[in-house]
Amino acid sequence: MKKSDIAAHVANQASLSRPVADSAVNAVFSAISDALAREETVTIAGFGTFSTKRRPARQGRNPRTGESITISASIVPSFKPGKTLRDAVN
Repeated sequence: MKKSDIAAHVANQASLSRPVADSAVNAVFSAISDALAREETVTIAGFGTFSTKRRPARQGRNPRTGESITISASIVPSFKPGKTLRDAVN
């Protein structure tokens, strides 16, 4: 499912026009992205929790040459599904 499919589903479910649904979906994704960029946690009841995790620097290996390289530390997004979502999938 792509973002356009989600917008079409929202438009159908909420009886909205397609452009309004596109704007709503984009606004939700933008709000989540902005909060994660500020390293805040986003909790959507019944769906799950978006958060960030710090990944420490570590040693890796170049698969082509076998040379040892240092992979720098980074911050990565994380998602933990809520119970309702887990039950719906299973």
